[in-house]
Amino acid sequence: MSEGVLNRAGEGETLRNERGNRTAIVKTALPHVSVFEFTIEGPFEGPEPHTHDDQTDSFYVLEGELDVYLDGTWTVAGPGTMMAAPPGVSHGFTKREPGTVRFLNIHAPGGFEEELREMSV
Repeated sequence: MSEGVLNRAGEGETLRNERGNRTAIVKTALPHVSVFEFTIEGPFEGPEPHTHDDQTDSFYVLEGELDVYLDGTWTVAGPGTMMAAPPGVSHGFTKREPGTVRFLNIHAPGGFEEELREMSV
């Protein structure tokens, strides 16, 4: 049985990329769900559009703008925008413009934190 998780603002495991323009804070890493708080200083080239076989990958924009790809269409997503890609649905994100974006990335079920750690320094 998993234990509960409580992370306040700024708390959690911090993961950065080599260039230092992407920070992800692991807010929750449970078998059922993984939640990350991303801060990206643009421009930033995100992952190519892709699918997951067994995970729903969701994004919720908190501040700034994020370019999101869902099932063949790119959209500029501002604060309050939610995007969810169930298994098999093509999705991705990038940050084309300068400036900062902050968003939540939610994977269900969990486990994506291991892959994110491998992409970080």
